[in-house]
Amino acid sequence: MTAKVRAVGAHTPGGTRRRTGLLAAAGALVLVTVAACGGGGGSSSGSGKGFHPVKQTGGALTVWVDASRMDAAKLYQRQHPDVKMNVVSYDGDANGSNYLRTKVSLFNRTRKGWPDVVFSSQNNETTWAVDAGFTAPLNKGLIPESTLSGWAKGANAPCTVDGTLYCLRNDLAQTVLWYNAPLMKQWGYQVPQTWEQYQVLGQKVATEHPGYLVGSAGDTWAPELYMWPSKCGANQITGPKAVTVNTTGADCTRMASLLDTLIKNKTMSMSSVFSSDFDKNQAAKILMMPGPSWFGGALFQGTFKTPAHQVAVAPMPKWSADAGTTAGNVGGGTWLVSAHSANLKAATAFLTWVTTSDDYQAKLAPGYPAYTAAAKNWLAKQTASDYFAGDISAPLQAAAEQVWPGWGYGQFSQEAVWAATVTPKLTAGKTIASLLPAWQTAIANYARAAGYKVTQ
Repeated sequence: MTAKVRAVGAHTPGGTRRRTGLLAAAGALVLVTVAACGGGGGSSSGSGKGFHPVKQTGGALTVWVDASRMDAAKLYQRQHPDVKMNVVSYDGDANGSNYLRTKVSLFNRTRKGWPDVVFSSQNNETTWAVDAGFTAPLNKGLIPESTLSGWAKGANAPCTVDGTLYCLRNDLAQTVLWYNAPLMKQWGYQVPQTWEQYQVLGQKVATEHPGYLVGSAGDTWAPELYMWPSKCGANQITGPKAVTVNTTGADCTRMASLLDTLIKNKTMSMSSVFSSDFDKNQAAKILMMPGPSWFGGALFQGTFKTPAHQVAVAPMPKWSADAGTTAGNVGGGTWLVSAHSANLKAATAFLTWVTTSDDYQAKLAPGYPAYTAAAKNWLAKQTASDYFAGDISAPLQAAAEQVWPGWGYGQFSQEAVWAATVTPKLTAGKTIASLLPAWQTAIANYARAAGYKVTQ
């Protein structure tokens, strides 16, 4: 195996695997609007309806990975010494670098250079990669349905275009409610099952234990943490280039009101959980915090150094009027196989292994595997670590199937819209409820700039 390091995009600084995983997960969240710009070069070779593989000549398997997935490529090479591999390290499109699309555009023009397999920290690569003819259809004979049926419900929705599967989800970032179990017990509080109970508890905490937190809305993924689970219709992708945007409906206003109440009484932090200020002054004051599955190891155990047997997991609260719980999603990543690969057999063998193998997904992967069987064994490893307070498996497994499907994966970035439109005015003292119309207008403008037909 040869390793080539390309100095592109935002590099992950050194540190432990958990810290690396944290930064990679965070990088997956910011998809800048520039990803909607630029040409792909065009080819119909990636079309699920008429996929015609190039002549299969074999040769070395070229795999592009980010720093956090390098362990996977190295392990595969050790376990499959007969496979000649050319492993290239790149930024994984973290922080919306758009590197993959830019390079594919170049490769399409020069008709050479495409990698066989590539990992992306983004969940929206199919929004350009299919039209660019880059990504191969996986459910048209490359990978059997018996294997594809093993992913969590809805996990591969970002990879599916008109019924054809163009990538495989690596990991999930479903949201749950993290909480401090000893403090809950000591103070006689019950873990809230509804958002109404959550708000009431936040108001009690403000009075009885000022300085303690029940959440954080200070990061760019706040809409995924709160608006998405509330089923706010801000990001309903209805077609390859169509989106419906409605941020002023009841499902949005109810969550905006809750957040405004808790921001005002200071139980909802407006600092980023990645900031030094939060780490120094607020991390030890968390009573509850909605967050993705990777918060447990990467944030609480890795960054905050929260002592063992404190952090527990509960399902996301639901609105009392709703029939069931809905979750959001904050991160994750995908694997794609090139439609131009002359080594599809080896490419799909690697893709299948890297997304399903316990040796990687259950034992080494930092995030919750999208493949259900691997997720079960990954959870068993978390339990065996004896870090968490009580069982975390049941709520995380349930949340993996509860991500609301009405929030789509477009080329435009919800994080960028929120950061530019909502965050500065929140900091200036405005309420989220008052900013909902402006948020809707901004989303529509970003979507149109990316070529979407917008319905409001």
